[in-house]
Amino acid sequence: MSTFISKEVQAGLDAARLRSQKRSSRMVVEANGQAFRILRFWDTGFALEAEDAPKLRGFVDIYDRGFHMYQCLIVASEEENGQMIFEFKRLTAIQDVPPVDFVVDEPQTAGLLESKPIV
Repeated sequence: MSTFISKEVQAGLDAARLRSQKRSSRMVVEANGQAFRILRFWDTGFALEAEDAPKLRGFVDIYDRGFHMYQCLIVASEEENGQMIFEFKRLTAIQDVPPVDFVVDEPQTAGLLESKPIV
C-alpha cells in the first residue's frame, strides 16, 4: 500500500482541517480595533490563519466567547502550514477583582442564608 498523496488531495485535506479549526475555535485576539479568530492556543503562543493575520506585534487582548481572558505582549515568529505562529513575551490573566494591598484576615461572606425553624 502506498502512502503517497497527490498535491490536490493534500490541499483538500489541509483546507478541510483549516475549516474545522475555524469552526471549533472560540477564542479571538483583538488588536488595533480588529478581531482575528485563533485557530490554536497553547502555553507559549497561538496561531492565526496566515492569509487573514497581519504581522501583529505588541499588546493584544485575548477573548474566549466574549470574556476577556488575557492581555499579552506578542511577536510573530514563523509561518507554517498556512498558519502564522505568534509567541508570548508576556501573558497576563485578567482578574475579576482588583488586587488588595493589605492582609485579609477572614474571607468575606458572599451571602447569608437564613434558617427557618421546621414546624
